[in-house]
Amino acid sequence: MANVKGKVVLITGAARGIGAGLAERLAARGAKVALVGLEADEQRKVAERIGDSAKAWEADVTDWAALEKATAGVVEHFGGIDIVIANAGIATTGFVRSVDPAAFEKVIEVDLLGVWRTFRVTLPHVIERRGYLLAISSLAAITHAPGMANYSAAKAGVEAFCNSLRAEVAHLGVKVGVAHPTWIKTDLVDSADAHPVFGKLRAGMPGLIGKTYPLNVALDHIEAGVLKRARVIHVPKWVGVLKAFRSFLPPIVELGARTRVPAADKAALEDIKARGAREAAITGHGGRAAIH
Repeated sequence: MANVKGKVVLITGAARGIGAGLAERLAARGAKVALVGLEADEQRKVAERIGDSAKAWEADVTDWAALEKATAGVVEHFGGIDIVIANAGIATTGFVRSVDPAAFEKVIEVDLLGVWRTFRVTLPHVIERRGYLLAISSLAAITHAPGMANYSAAKAGVEAFCNSLRAEVAHLGVKVGVAHPTWIKTDLVDSADAHPVFGKLRAGMPGLIGKTYPLNVALDHIEAGVLKRARVIHVPKWVGVLKAFRSFLPPIVELGARTRVPAADKAALEDIKARGAREAAITGHGGRAAIH
């Protein structure tokens, strides 16, 4: 395992959940952590809990200028960047035929294009230190559930993007990893579970695919992966086994959806009529901050 003591780790979406937890854990191992994201006040609180080895920068991962400014600030403050964890991500709830278009597209912009922009802006500094890039994908890249078309597409795109990038930068001494967490108890998942329509739909997911794991499970696996500069991190390990059978999964999902989606589709239209398409789509504090 590599030592992160003295290394500079830039983490996007570090206001809460996986991002904040990784910042705290890596700082405890002696890393200097740069927290970059939209929720400035929450990120500052995380940095204050950590102490002098942490500092927060406000930036939207979909904004080139903001990312470049934040990255320049990190390099000026800490002297460089060794590791980048592209963790910023949001989700919406909704079916393709009725979901708010702007909310739907924002997920792809944050979760996929945000990773590309984060890596592109920081890559020169990571190359200089022969460092490590890690993108947080999802189980949703492997199992494509109804009501999650944009999230599944973005997270599958993140995996493909990292696979290509890994081959592009290996000769420069840079390693690239991608993490696939299943459902982890975070603000995002709690908010999705509380949705009047899609919370019930997710509650019907069978077996391990529907199980929610404590945050520490994700932090344990991803922290270990960062220390190993792992190319793939499965959270938990059964996700990797499932990946081996991914070509068989869409028909199974479709079969299960036959009895559950019609009622949910009707309920989604009623929810949109009652609350409006935008409000019905938003989940989590991060999603509310990103989707105006």
